[in-house]
Amino acid sequence: MLEQALREIEAAPDPQQLQDIRVRYLGKRGMVTQELKRLGALRPDERREAGQRINRLKSVLEEAIHERREALEREAVRRQLESESVDVTLPGARLKQGGLHLMTLVTHRLIEIFVSLGYEVAVGPELETDYYNFTALNFPQEHPARDTQDTFFTTDGRVMRTHTSPMQVRYMESHRPPFRLIVPGRAYRNEAVDVTHEAQFHQLEALVVGERITMADLKGAITEMATALFGRDTRTRLQPAYFPFVEPGAEFAIWWTNPRTGEQQWLELGGCGMVHPNVFRAVGYEGVTGFAFGFGIERLALIPFGIPDIRHFYQSDLRVLNQFRGAV
Repeated sequence: MLEQALREIEAAPDPQQLQDIRVRYLGKRGMVTQELKRLGALRPDERREAGQRINRLKSVLEEAIHERREALEREAVRRQLESESVDVTLPGARLKQGGLHLMTLVTHRLIEIFVSLGYEVAVGPELETDYYNFTALNFPQEHPARDTQDTFFTTDGRVMRTHTSPMQVRYMESHRPPFRLIVPGRAYRNEAVDVTHEAQFHQLEALVVGERITMADLKGAITEMATALFGRDTRTRLQPAYFPFVEPGAEFAIWWTNPRTGEQQWLELGGCGMVHPNVFRAVGYEGVTGFAFGFGIERLALIPFGIPDIRHFYQSDLRVLNQFRGAV
């Protein structure tokens, strides 16, 4: 019995079959248990000898079953670890690497340029009050200039800002000149969407206030920005225009080649001029002058990257966006 039982224990392939063997030999009705029950029929001297033999047999089987159970558990752990292991010698799988959107890259480049020229950076709320978006910037109620900045109103009378200029007023309320400031951010207008216009767009505004600031300083700042972006041969121009918050006012443009038609033309980027005295009065400034200009960053990005349609920035077309990863 012993040799047969040991062979079966050693060959048990899993814990369940090992348990079946234990029950067959050591269970309540097992072979060894039945041998113990028959001891009562033997003479006392035979009973003692047989009892010792059966107890040794039981101990040997229990020890063999215990060792086999531990061996099966170690084998199960080894197989699990082997199945979960990673072969570090195999070549790795390269993950796809994302990149910054072209608008983010261009914005970062603009901020870098202006910070190098001594400008501070400020940001403000996109949901504005009528006062900061219009009134404090010399847009009186019912003034026809408000029609050029048709925007989106909320039920409580606030507006999605039409430009980043409201932050200029907020900044001047808490700071005293002299200073140089830029304000990048999103703006919103109820535009007829086409290749150069979008209802949501990005702007960067600049404001410089101090003593004896002139239009020459304004022209120099715009030229410095353009040459830093597009090279020393870049052509810029100022053309007289009306904006309520500056006097005199102008539009500034950059000479470019339209990638769709191949035609060379002036691309108007934004408005500029000397800060209107009414704006300074709204924030309590006296005895200072300053200039301001603002432009659409999307339009600025159209030029160096030959993008024919401003809507490409918002259509999430990877065929377009992947061309400009790390481009700036």
